[in-house]
Amino acid sequence: MGRHSLPDDRAARPAGPRPPRRRGVAIATALVLTVVAGAAVAVATGALSSGGACADVPVRLRLVASPDIAPALRAVADRARADRVTSDGRCLDVRVVARDNYRVASALSRGAAAPDFEIWVPDSGLWVDRAESVGDAASLTPAGNVALSPVTLAAVPATAAALGWPRKTYTWAGLTTAAAERDRRLLGAADPARSATGLLALTSIARSSRDGGPGGDTRAAATAKLLSQRVTDSDGQVLRTLAEDDSGAEKGNPRRNEAVLLSEQAAFVHNSGGNGAASLQLFYPTDGAPALDYPYNLVDESELTTDESRAAMRFMALLTDDASYRTLEDHGFRAGAADAPVDAALVGTAGGRAPQPYDTDDARPPTAEEVRRTLGLWTVTVQSARLTTVVDASGSMEAPVPGRGGQSRMDVTKASLLQALAQFTPEDEIGLWKFATRLDGAKDYVKVRETARLGDAAKGGGTHREELSDAFSALEPVPDGDTGLYDTALAAYEEAQASYVKGKFNAVVLLTDGTNKDARSISRAALVSRLRALADPTRPVALIGVAVGPDADRAAVHEIARATGGAGYEVSDPGDIQAVILQAIMAVGEEKP
Repeated sequence: MGRHSLPDDRAARPAGPRPPRRRGVAIATALVLTVVAGAAVAVATGALSSGGACADVPVRLRLVASPDIAPALRAVADRARADRVTSDGRCLDVRVVARDNYRVASALSRGAAAPDFEIWVPDSGLWVDRAESVGDAASLTPAGNVALSPVTLAAVPATAAALGWPRKTYTWAGLTTAAAERDRRLLGAADPARSATGLLALTSIARSSRDGGPGGDTRAAATAKLLSQRVTDSDGQVLRTLAEDDSGAEKGNPRRNEAVLLSEQAAFVHNSGGNGAASLQLFYPTDGAPALDYPYNLVDESELTTDESRAAMRFMALLTDDASYRTLEDHGFRAGAADAPVDAALVGTAGGRAPQPYDTDDARPPTAEEVRRTLGLWTVTVQSARLTTVVDASGSMEAPVPGRGGQSRMDVTKASLLQALAQFTPEDEIGLWKFATRLDGAKDYVKVRETARLGDAAKGGGTHREELSDAFSALEPVPDGDTGLYDTALAAYEEAQASYVKGKFNAVVLLTDGTNKDARSISRAALVSRLRALADPTRPVALIGVAVGPDADRAAVHEIARATGGAGYEVSDPGDIQAVILQAIMAVGEEKP
């Protein structure tokens, strides 16, 4: 642990927006550098001016922002119009619209229609990763971070005092356990599938639980189960679940939360409201408070005009001036350059007090694997799944996987499926098909195991989970077998629709490393048409397609999946299948109203 900043130690440690994160996607790097360099030269030469006359036609940009930061960005945009701030001699006209982060990420990942905005500022880079996770995603070009807000646990005064605030400090695991150890302490959170605050907090709790020794995953799952019983759709809604005064559960308020997982900024807004609600007091865990980082992204940058690109960068530059910093801080955000001190008044208003640590430098950002693992944990905790797993068993699955010591695609696929299986509960239902060409007479597919509850007893003894594990382990490529993709996809989807179970997440998970090679099968166009006709919003079954390796028909996988309301994914290494399945379940499931 490093040393922590305290509200009465204002200049001790810097805080502020972190530099743009490196993302594992291809971006138009040269173009970004050109735009940024051009903007820098223009500022130096006065081409991007503030005030004065400007051309009759302004540069209009649409900026979609996370609902919490949208008011602050709108205030900066209004000031820019009032001050006649210009870009290349044209007035800057930025219109800010608030939209839910998860909805924007979902729409961008589908890439079905051109976005109606040029700039996106979600509350976390997690949403950028989510938006870019599918092959059809819109292009996002990172251009910096606007603000910062740590994720904390906020408690009403009586509960905070019972937990020893402000003198007593906790790890994430210790804090959430203490906050929920008695019935009267009711702990709430926003849905980690729809809230970066909820996801970052749950990821930190899971990491802290694992760091606490054996049984960490069990403890993390117990916390997830607890949160799932008192979850809301959004951060704004979770605030409305709090006790309206300090009466708590002991004075006739039994269903109100007394503590919630919350951002510092949300607590600042709550405590500044002056509506008589109890002021929240914040705990910043000693193993690090992760932070919302508000990344600034150009959307489909290659489609923007030069004027639009330069104006977008001009607005980003405007967000780093002193007046904008004051605006952001007035709305409860940490803002400023890397060496700017933490605003003690801001933290104090939000409910932070010494010796509660609140420096985010000690919080290691979660890895992509940790986030996927948390999403998987949340999925199987909150909603049971009914999955028909359909595995390509064609001869090409014998091909070795680079860097895997001679293991074949099938070997690595089986290991990844077994890892995924371990994530599901006894209530989840999973089945297994395999396919190649003409495995069963004229059929390209064979049903290896029925889709059934993992906890059910198997006919030969043991459980369905054990039976399925043996079936995964026994999968082998069919010598000289080709890929009968289209007929298999249709048959598996038809059966999944016919055996739909209400109240569960129903899906077909289709894994393939090739292209359809059955000349007698249904055509791709006919398959897509048939799947669209079968898809029923009252009985939703998503087809999740995973194209494995360089020879897979990625375009077909994406088109087939989209026809059902599902999603297509690509993995170069079959070892990533387990993570993608859990990610896909969460991504597709979150689109439900």
